[in-house]
Amino acid sequence: MRIVAGKFKGKRIIAPKKLPVRPTTDFGKEALFNILNNRYDFSELRFLDLFAGTGNISYEFASRGTEDIVSVDAHYECVRFIQRTAEELEVEIKTVKSDVFKYLEVKQPAFDIIFADPPYNFEPSQLETLVTKCFEQDLIKEDGTLIIEHTKHINLQDAAHFNESRKYGGSVFSFFQ
Repeated sequence: MRIVAGKFKGKRIIAPKKLPVRPTTDFGKEALFNILNNRYDFSELRFLDLFAGTGNISYEFASRGTEDIVSVDAHYECVRFIQRTAEELEVEIKTVKSDVFKYLEVKQPAFDIIFADPPYNFEPSQLETLVTKCFEQDLIKEDGTLIIEHTKHINLQDAAHFNESRKYGGSVFSFFQ
């Protein structure tokens, strides 16, 4: 995987093969950030990366100037990899080792953007629970966005707060506001 834009543009990140991850493709990531570039000033954002895996999306935000980044993953090796990579890039990324649903129960200041890339075997009901928890806990600022990456075989258009979806290959980004 590589960082597609910003001060680390072109930097390759090599994750250990033993990590239980499916990183967002460069194609999908580039398309996602083309959308976000038109909506946000990255230097002003508070960003939450759920099911962070390799930290792929967190590094993109850091590369574009976001300084308030929180990455959450339940897998210890993923959290450790994100910490090491952030140190190498000399950026601040707060890492949290936690089950995402337990993390969402903790009250904290709201985020401008929350990105969630749960396992593709999640059921639609689990994804809808994720949406509900983020909004019920007031984790998304008034003008903020929750983005969930999921398989093209799931349709979340009937979920609460759904705004739009964009398909890229076998992946879909669903936006909630």
